[in-house]
Amino acid sequence: YRDLEDHGRNDEYGKGQPLSANSVHKVHVVLGAILDAAIDDGHLTVNPAKKKRTVKPPKSSEVRAQKPEIATWTAEQLQTFLTWNRDTLDDELFPLWRLIAYTGMRRSEALALKWSDINTKTMRVSIRRAVDTDDWTKTKTTKTGQARVIDVDTETLKVLASYKVARAEVSFELAKADAYIFGDDDGKLRSPDAMTSRWDRRLKWATAKFDSLHRVTIKGLRHTHATLLLELGEHPKVVQERLGHSTITTTMNIYSHVTPTMQRSAVDRFAAHLNS
Repeated sequence: YRDLEDHGRNDEYGKGQPLSANSVHKVHVVLGAILDAAIDDGHLTVNPAKKKRTVKPPKSSEVRAQKPEIATWTAEQLQTFLTWNRDTLDDELFPLWRLIAYTGMRRSEALALKWSDINTKTMRVSIRRAVDTDDWTKTKTTKTGQARVIDVDTETLKVLASYKVARAEVSFELAKADAYIFGDDDGKLRSPDAMTSRWDRRLKWATAKFDSLHRVTIKGLRHTHATLLLELGEHPKVVQERLGHSTITTTMNIYSHVTPTMQRSAVDRFAAHLNS
């Protein structure tokens, strides 16, 4: 485990770089499960990964301490960026940025959406697949292996409707039900990494123009969606369902930084209710 912490990850040059305590802890969990299976199959009598005197995986406190801070925007910062991106930059990808920010879906999920996944009558979007980051010309199941359906606000649906018209002007094929919403002009999937590069360029321009903005990643838009919902007092279960986390524990572990705000909001609502 110490070796993994020191140089368990290969960088782009093939050199060993440190692995985080969280990653090493996951290795420990998987290794323990494999060795348990070996015991069940009669290959081992003892699980060496569970010998506390000799095996010392990272402690939970170490894992928590190494968690990077999540960079998000306030509601005002998000609106500043989106308004500039739409009105000043006239960005063709504005619908993509808005959709991620207003739904919390993953980059790979948004890029794999088809027009048939949008139901304007029920005002919902079905997230059935994601772009395969190992081979972005293909799609795969979502991270949890399950599809999910989430609600979308009226304005975002209008943005998508306008974008569909614009796509049809390029080619009628791009607006068909089975066409990828954010595909390229040939109707093919776009590379998630290429979209990240385009996002980064826009962030560079935006942060240079607005002192109030700091840099966030595309994933930061997803985090912003979740953080704002929790700060508004939304139930964590709803946030979990929108983000597509496998368990509510995952959601609360990631967004533990919001807990103080949630407590203050709960206390204020409780006091207001008793005083009314």
